[in-house]
Amino acid sequence: MEQLIQIDQSLFLFLNSLHANWLDGVMWWLSDKFIWIPLYLFVLGLIIKNYGWKAIGIIIFTAILISLSDQISVWIKFAVERARPSHTESLKENIHTLNNYFGGAYGFISSHASNSFALAAFTSFFLAPQYKYYKYWAFIWALLVSYSRIYLGVHFPADIIGGAALGILLAFFVHQLYQVFSKRCLSNYC
Repeated sequence: MEQLIQIDQSLFLFLNSLHANWLDGVMWWLSDKFIWIPLYLFVLGLIIKNYGWKAIGIIIFTAILISLSDQISVWIKFAVERARPSHTESLKENIHTLNNYFGGAYGFISSHASNSFALAAFTSFFLAPQYKYYKYWAFIWALLVSYSRIYLGVHFPADIIGGAALGILLAFFVHQLYQVFSKRCLSNYC
């Protein structure tokens, strides 16, 4: 286990060191959840365009997914209690942070990664059949959001991997629930 932690810290230090002044603002922006509201509205529009009134169910299950993803990731943070890089004494001097932002005390797993990968995976079930490259763009977006957390010095790579895995797993689970719901309710109009 100690060797895995060392590998994770070394990879973090390498990835965090790949910074440039011009990139600081971009990464800060990528990490901001409110800046993505136009993207969320665009995806919502695509879902409504392609699914009509059935979009209501998709939107409800998307809200359930993001709530689960966010709450479970926070619960895991407090259960595991792994300090963020910005709160790890042996690393503090060697990491690049921005705007005195250090995040909360614990980092495993990343809620940003969990939520963004959950959204990318779940919406891909619905939009990839109509838009050939949608899933690629959705997962590139989730990866960029997640990498921004390493760049800002608040998550280790393992935090991101754990968050991405949780988000994708929850997306599959919630999609299965949606399938059951749509077969039982939407086809019979509940």
